[in-house]
Amino acid sequence: MIDFVFHEVEKPHDFDANAHWLIESANTLFPSIAYVQYVFCTDEHLLELNRSSLNHDYYTDIITFDLRDTSKDALEAELYISLDRIKDNATRYSCTFAEEIRRVMIHGLLHLNGLNDSTDEEKTNMRRMENKFLETFK
Repeated sequence: MIDFVFHEVEKPHDFDANAHWLIESANTLFPSIAYVQYVFCTDEHLLELNRSSLNHDYYTDIITFDLRDTSKDALEAELYISLDRIKDNATRYSCTFAEEIRRVMIHGLLHLNGLNDSTDEEKTNMRRMENKFLETFK
């Protein structure tokens, strides 16, 4: 089950089109999904979560919490996404808000699937995989 929560933010226009695509994408990445919750929030909320949970003092677009005991368990996760960052990133990267929100949502699932983006090589691979999934959006 994939759930979407909007914490102190309004649900973006036409957001529901993302749900079906995201579920299909998740089902190709994970053999079993118990529970995934996307929480959309403000910069300030995500900054506080970044500080309290990860001891990082900076804005970010997404924080992903893998709640499984092992990677072989059914997927259980919480993903927090700042809609403020999505809006700014869309402008910065010359794409639409809808395109950027999909990129960040799939980015979080790819992290849960074991992909990292710390090195240049990992970043290139992450972007390639993001694009692969984004191409399937109808």
